[in-house]
Amino acid sequence: MGVATDKIWFDGKFVNWDDCKIHAMSHVVHYGTGVFEGIRCYKNKKGSALLRLKEHIRRLFESAKIYHMTPSYTQDEFCQFCIDTVRENKLEECYLRPLIFRGYGELGVNPTKCPVQCLIALLRWGKYLGVEALENGVSVCVSSWRRPLPDTFPTLAKACANYMNSQLIKMEALMNGFDEGIALDAAGYVAEGSGENIFMVRNGVIYTPPSNCSILPGITRHAVFQITRDLGLRVEKHIIQREALYIADELFFTGTAAEITPITQVDKIVIGDGKRGPITKAIQDYFFRVIYAEAADKFGWLTYI
Repeated sequence: MGVATDKIWFDGKFVNWDDCKIHAMSHVVHYGTGVFEGIRCYKNKKGSALLRLKEHIRRLFESAKIYHMTPSYTQDEFCQFCIDTVRENKLEECYLRPLIFRGYGELGVNPTKCPVQCLIALLRWGKYLGVEALENGVSVCVSSWRRPLPDTFPTLAKACANYMNSQLIKMEALMNGFDEGIALDAAGYVAEGSGENIFMVRNGVIYTPPSNCSILPGITRHAVFQITRDLGLRVEKHIIQREALYIADELFFTGTAAEITPITQVDKIVIGDGKRGPITKAIQDYFFRVIYAEAADKFGWLTYI
């Protein structure tokens, strides 16, 4: 989906896209020992800006901490490296993929003798679920694959290995003719999409699963909390039964890639009147007005290049 760019920042220097190599015996290749982020850079009438850069890098470092990986850089330095990488590639809009991972040291489950390495790559990337999805919504299924128990591995970390589960959810959905899948947690309650958080609107109240439902607490999810408070809307973190999705007035996904995307069908059951609902649209409009500098950035979301 993404189109390659010119330079990748790799352990303190820029290298050509085709020359950015890691060893085949790197720990991350064999054991998934990496953590990552996705950050969007938007062009607006004031320039090019990274959306919630500091929050993303904080989560990146927290994910690394959970897995006992300590980068050689501070969070502030890493934020600057992200800015520098966009400048180096002379892009106005793009998608950033920062990655902290274990490289080549020795083979075995114990990762501690493998070096911690870092890179920042950019992609030219459009709307993750399609431009038309922002208005027309997407069709999803409840996946047969569940999110893990909280004492199996940490879902608070945005770790490479976690996304093996997400791949199964996504592939199952696509093979069955849906745009995306929704995972349940180990107790059978709604968790999230393969790479998105989920919100449900019912009788004017907005609900979203709490962190203990094996979700990744998303950066855009948090932005929705800020938006809804400013709009005077009520949001509750609450467990959601599968069948509650079917009788929701509105459903929508949130995420750096998905942005704010309405869900119009679940398991081929039409949600509401089958189109983007008014609360979803109000949140969406607010989100994009800030991003495109058509409204005040009162929450400090934007870091200009």
